[in-house]
Amino acid sequence: MKIRFESKGELLRRWLKFNFVGAMGIGVQLAGVELASAVLHASPAFATVLGVEAAVLHNFLWHEKFTWVDRSRTKCWRKRLAQFLWFNGTTGAISIAGNVLMVLLVRWGGHVPVVAANCVSIAACSIVNFVVNDRVVFRRRRFSSGDFPDMLLDTENSTR
Repeated sequence: MKIRFESKGELLRRWLKFNFVGAMGIGVQLAGVELASAVLHASPAFATVLGVEAAVLHNFLWHEKFTWVDRSRTKCWRKRLAQFLWFNGTTGAISIAGNVLMVLLVRWGGHVPVVAANCVSIAACSIVNFVVNDRVVFRRRRFSSGDFPDMLLDTENSTR
């Protein structure tokens, strides 16, 4: 199997699209954190989980239809659900774990407001999430739930 890399221009365009969607997702996350904190009186950690999950749902829809539209052509609801579960399980887990950890560390160390602490953690998680989305969730070949190691490879010429 051969690993296929995008050209620098293609990768840059996709990175810019990813960041555009991410910027909108930041708004969703921060609004969710503020809403959970102010209305539900949630703890900073729980408010962060709610805000991140709202952003994950938002970002999946945008990435599917905008960032990786060339790799998201299935109309089958089962395949889309499987892809969403992979997205939520990877990007969601990275974002929730990273954000909660960073929020607790930043707030504990500097008594920083929860929304500002979320901004720090979003920046820290974004590069990892881009790579995971590009190589795992929205990879080139048709989505299937098996063979995890092959997800990191471009297997469009594979016999599967």
